[in-house]
Amino acid sequence: MFDVIRIPAFKDNYIWLLRQGASAVVVDPGDAQPVLACLAQEDLSLEAILITHHHADHQGGVAGLLAQYPAAVFGPAAESITALSAPLRGGETFPIACLNVNFQVFAVAGHTLGHLAYYGAGCLFCGDTLFGGGCGRLFEGTPAQMVASLALLAALPDETAVYCAHEYTEANLRFALAVEPGNRRLQQRANEVVVARAKGLPTIPSSIALEKATNPFLRCDVPEVVASARQRMAGVSDPLEVFAALREWKDSY
Repeated sequence: MFDVIRIPAFKDNYIWLLRQGASAVVVDPGDAQPVLACLAQEDLSLEAILITHHHADHQGGVAGLLAQYPAAVFGPAAESITALSAPLRGGETFPIACLNVNFQVFAVAGHTLGHLAYYGAGCLFCGDTLFGGGCGRLFEGTPAQMVASLALLAALPDETAVYCAHEYTEANLRFALAVEPGNRRLQQRANEVVVARAKGLPTIPSSIALEKATNPFLRCDVPEVVASARQRMAGVSDPLEVFAALREWKDSY
């Protein structure tokens, strides 16, 4: 099993570095400098780069990393990715030999149209699709696409570790409590996250089980969530309509 190193970047991004022995793989390097610093400090060689989607804060550091290391670049074929050498569309399984792991690729349109997620060794690297307590904004996709993408990820084993790309959990849980104030597990999680963030500690990784229990965007068939959505948008009934109402609400929350 590889080790996962969290590399903070920008205001609230996380770049994930996967380490096995002297080899490393990075996920969504929006900035090359903190990655290069970590590689040097840990005496690691970069073998591969995994990109979930085309936004600059997820791939802006690729060129700088490739200037130092001849790494393979895996990413969405449907999007413009710097120096892409292994284009993917979802449904593939590919090996990363240096980590001794096979990654499954999921097409998770919604935040962007070509967004991918990578799953291997019990770890999910999902970019801006599923967040701690929330989900990504729909910059390019539709509510139906995001609902399908979230359902795909929610079907993974409960113990799956969820490595998203931003530290948004505290704000997301404030919204979640407005949607489902009677959820005791959510109340507990929100309190734990407030304490963790006050100490400067991360809230990621999460788990699929925890997200299913506390993330309103995965709970669009729960009566209290449906009732809250109806207060914002009269007449909503099915989970897709509930999701759309919640996403619109969250965008202006």
